Amino acid sequence: MSIDFTVAIPTYNGANRLPQVLERLREQVNTENLGWEIIIIDNNSKDNTAQIVQEYQAKWSAKCPLKYYFEVEQGAAFARQRAIREAQSEFIGFLDDDNLPDVHWVSAAYLFGKEHPKAGAYGGQIHGEFEVEPPENFKRIQSFLAIRERGKISHLYDPDNLSLPPAAAVVVRKQAWCENVPSRPTLGGKAYGSMVQGDDYEPLLYMHKAGWEIWYNPAMQTYHQIPGWRLEKDYLISLIRGSSLCICHLRTIGAKTWQKPLIFAKIIMGSLRRSVLHWLKYRGKVKTDLIAACEMEFFLSSAASPFYYLKTSLLSGKE
Repeated sequence: MSIDFTVAIPTYNGANRLPQVLERLREQVNTENLGWEIIIIDNNSKDNTAQIVQEYQAKWSAKCPLKYYFEVEQGAAFARQRAIREAQSEFIGFLDDDNLPDVHWVSAAYLFGKEHPKAGAYGGQIHGEFEVEPPENFKRIQSFLAIRERGKISHLYDPDNLSLPPAAAVVVRKQAWCENVPSRPTLGGKAYGSMVQGDDYEPLLYMHKAGWEIWYNPAMQTYHQIPGWRLEKDYLISLIRGSSLCICHLRTIGAKTWQKPLIFAKIIMGSLRRSVLHWLKYRGKVKTDLIAACEMEFFLSSAASPFYYLKTSLLSGKE
């Protein structure tokens, strides 16, 4: 059987989360004429993730192979690279282990890829399912938790302004990835206590620079499971700091050496300007209002991202 579509699920200690995702995948509709597979990339889990997958494999339908791979190199980016290597299809649909697809997700994802031959990657709607009620005005920062609700009409993203779909539910074309994405990512993803992110955007930017389109497909809908602790201030501040310190890395992808100082200056000046305007708008509320505090963290960490870029580049010997 030829494989038309691959669902790839990178996971770390996902034993309690994977069953929900696999059950949703078991319920997919309109896949009767579609050859598809599911691959689990276990990124060094310390729990019984492998056992859970084995139990599912024992009772899984042969019409849709369920495969398991163990990736020892820690970091989401390395798990995705392993998925790309193992996938047997033209299209690879990534799902986080806490992001549940609706029953049409696989068929909608495959159909969109066939209808858009220039699409190197595309994401859909990601709705938040919250364990506790989110704080007031949470929609202003919900994108940091990979929530995407951009309407019912498909459209192109704007990669030049870092407007891109998150890896929580994104489909990539294997050709676009393999021809343009380096085998060793600069941003490896959260690992060993690091919260610095951007690892999901980095491959998409390489594809975009090579001329591939990045799309939003509203027919693909998933539901991000968000526990209460992910709405606590300490976690959100740390998450946003990690999402911002990578900005200079992302902005300099494909840039020439002489362009980098200009990019550094633009990021620093623009972010500091927004920080000042934000403080003037909220003043004392920046410390007491969770959403305002998170936004200020974004501006300040964005301003610091060129310095983080230079530090990591010097340590790696790239500059």
